[in-house]
Amino acid sequence: MPKLLLGLFLLLFYNCYSQSDHTIKSFKKDSGFFKSFDNTPIYYEISGKGDPVVLVHGFLNTSENWKRTALFNDLISNGFQVITLDLRGNGKSGKLHSEQGYANDAEAKDIIGLTRFLNIGHYDIIGYSRGSIITARVLLLDKKVKKAVIGGMGTGFTNPQWPRRIQFYEAFSGKPTKQLEPMMANVRKMGLDTMELAYQQKQQPSTTPDELSKIRKKVLVICGDHDEDNGSANDLAKMIHSSILIIVPGDHGGASKTKEFSEAVISFLK
Repeated sequence: MPKLLLGLFLLLFYNCYSQSDHTIKSFKKDSGFFKSFDNTPIYYEISGKGDPVVLVHGFLNTSENWKRTALFNDLISNGFQVITLDLRGNGKSGKLHSEQGYANDAEAKDIIGLTRFLNIGHYDIIGYSRGSIITARVLLLDKKVKKAVIGGMGTGFTNPQWPRRIQFYEAFSGKPTKQLEPMMANVRKMGLDTMELAYQQKQQPSTTPDELSKIRKKVLVICGDHDEDNGSANDLAKMIHSSILIIVPGDHGGASKTKEFSEAVISFLK
């Protein structure tokens, strides 16, 4: 009897250990780093199973910000495989310390490279705020994109000399800017690298109205009803002939977190 009890105990211990070890391996398999075209390490996570969709975060954010939205869990529960990443210079991804590290669509190339690294075929992509600016570039550069969501963005980024971008670049480069001082104070409090952020603004890509007019993939332009931070979303939708426009409640900081935003995006993707 003692030997039988010992055997049962060892079997139970082995099973518990194996389950725990499997969980750890599964987690490691679903998150990690890949080296992009210039060897910059890019951090990514994969959640859920189903049709792949890439989420692209905004300025001063990381992939973690998506997890605070209704959309993140709703995508998973609706049968999507969610891929998030920290754009270069942000979160756990590599820091460049050079403006050239952000030039020539580097961030878009990171996203395209990640989908190839993960052996993803066709995929959808969702951007918000600055993430939409990068999403527009991916939409133009990668034929494997099925549908795209451009959230929290108007026509501002279509102008290479966008005053807002230049003002941000100057502020992060050290020029006193009274209007942006609250943001700068918050950045300093968070301990972020201001020059890294300045480089991101200086080399931020623009996409011309002519380029947007040639897009044939389905695009959702979605914006809060109190969001005018980045120009007119309505005018942006007119530039993208294959797009639809949806306005949801909220300002720039809050619209992406709402249930209305999530429902509109998922309905569009399905």
